[in-house]
Amino acid sequence: MKKMNINKIKAFKSKEKISMITAYDALMAKLFDDLVDIILVGDSLNMSFGGDDDTLGISLEEMIYHTKAVCKGVKSALVVCDMPFGSYIDKDIALKNATKIYQQTKADAIKLEGGLEKADIIKELCKNSIAVMGHIGLKPQFVRAEGGYKVKGKSEEEIKKLIKDAKALEEAGVFCIVLEGVKAEATKTITQSVSVPVIGIGSGKDCDGQVLVWSDMLGFFDEFKPKFVKRYLDGAKLVRDSVKEYVKEVKEGKFPSEEYWY
Repeated sequence: MKKMNINKIKAFKSKEKISMITAYDALMAKLFDDLVDIILVGDSLNMSFGGDDDTLGISLEEMIYHTKAVCKGVKSALVVCDMPFGSYIDKDIALKNATKIYQQTKADAIKLEGGLEKADIIKELCKNSIAVMGHIGLKPQFVRAEGGYKVKGKSEEEIKKLIKDAKALEEAGVFCIVLEGVKAEATKTITQSVSVPVIGIGSGKDCDGQVLVWSDMLGFFDEFKPKFVKRYLDGAKLVRDSVKEYVKEVKEGKFPSEEYWY
């Protein structure tokens, strides 16, 4: 399979649904690589694997470390690295940090959160040969500023703002937009307002693709399940049952048997 690139992703618009999943290491990236179109090294790892209650605490250095690992496991999927909170507060800082990601990893693109207010920053990055994926709607990095995770697109005013945000990002040069936590009835209008693909998460089916956090969809993170997550595997139970069996065999002296020693 040939390596995915941003032009191929853009060409999927209104033709073929885009599949995107998160990964944070080479092992999982290698498992997903030839199955999905895009692998996102999401700052969600701060919650899924760091045990924190939001995404804000992860550093640029940590994102680079995990992106490098993911890239080692990928041959065909497009790899996107999340810009962490505080790493793109103005044009200069954003360019410096996005350049560092490009120099130190093999990421194909970066992703940052924000609409019209981030358009100038995105334009600066694109002007300097950095491919950018946008992210509007429910923005996890805004959780403290907004007093929680707020579903968007509930009113005509909110829908108009989301359309304005999407158009501003397209004009700034993004190749793709993530639309998170938006009312399903608003999604189609927003998706149709731009010529770049819109990938949804918790925003219904009327986008150009979908993204999920791998540990959510495979049931490894089971403390709670967001409404928009479909579990395709009971991963946590499978792992626990396997470890129980291993411990039982060790305690009973059944493992290792002769076939497992030198």
